[in-house]
Amino acid sequence: MTGAGGDGDPAAAVAAGVLDTAAEAKQVRDEDAFDLAAFDPWLRSVLTAVGDPTVPAGAPQVRQFPGGASNLTFLVRYAGAADHPDRDLVLRMPPRGTKAASAHNMRREFEIQLRLRAHFPTVPQVLAYAPAEDSPLGCEFYVMERARGVILRADLPATIAANPASRSLGTMLFDLLADLHGVDVEQADLAEYYRGPGYVARQVDGWSGRYRASRTEDSPDGEAVMDWLAEHQPADVGARLIHGDWRFDNLVLSADTLLPVAVLDWELATVGDPLMDLGAALAYWVQADDDDFFQGFRRQPSTAPGMPTRRQIVARYLERTGYECDDWRFYEVYGLFRLAVIAQQIWYRYSTGQTSNPAFRQFGPAVDYLMWRCGDRIG
Repeated sequence: MTGAGGDGDPAAAVAAGVLDTAAEAKQVRDEDAFDLAAFDPWLRSVLTAVGDPTVPAGAPQVRQFPGGASNLTFLVRYAGAADHPDRDLVLRMPPRGTKAASAHNMRREFEIQLRLRAHFPTVPQVLAYAPAEDSPLGCEFYVMERARGVILRADLPATIAANPASRSLGTMLFDLLADLHGVDVEQADLAEYYRGPGYVARQVDGWSGRYRASRTEDSPDGEAVMDWLAEHQPADVGARLIHGDWRFDNLVLSADTLLPVAVLDWELATVGDPLMDLGAALAYWVQADDDDFFQGFRRQPSTAPGMPTRRQIVARYLERTGYECDDWRFYEVYGLFRLAVIAQQIWYRYSTGQTSNPAFRQFGPAVDYLMWRCGDRIG
């Protein structure tokens, strides 16, 4: 997760159901430490070259964001004086030993946000990119401004729930996704990320392959679900920039107005079918009338007063975008299956002893449930 948030007590923030990621940043793990003495002059030189010599004097403090996606993310804070506020920046780099490919491609992540900002301003402001061959840290990385605000978690804190604007948060979240899907990729110079027609087929084939490769003896074979997806896949409805991980915990909000400040985590972004992006996002959207097991999946305040149902979200999205969809079931099943594959990949690592995190103990039953839910939707 990229950096966001203001300052405060992280324990209190988590207890309140709203996370301030600057407060969440912790001491840098030994294995992820980098050469600050080399990074600091590089950053100052690059910012001065682009007319932004506003980094306060002195060495920065560096903290690490512990969670989020696969890339490493650090808060770099330059302490200001009375007449010069702190300057908070965010550093993103791949894990040690990885190659510049897929989710770890820093240039791709940097360029998408850089080009997108003029057409979709709700992205972090990226500042500088260092290629691996010319990097003071020995690997590629990029730097951006920290987006200041709050990130919502499972339940709305009382202060936000009391704000009348909270009742439209769910509608806002998916209206913003529709706005993203409305960006013209040619005008935004993002067409190079388009692999051509067949996005739906590539996703079905790709996620099916991942499931088969990570399946364990105690997991459902999933073949009926994968066969159904293969047989019922529609043609691509369009080629738009899609985010790939659209959730409240990837959105920074203004604490006062609850308006969006920045969408985070663009490492999965690509150009493809926008309805697939919506289907993936709605797999995480647990509503009040879902069964108890699915309620256990909830990590965002999707059951709070005023939050729309999945059916309402789809109807509003289609109306706003003009896309047509005769049968939403394919996208719903795809989203649930995709989530099942993600859970299965983690369960594989846990059940084979590659990780011992006790939080992963429930991922096996989660795969069973999600596959059952897919079958129930197929009918």
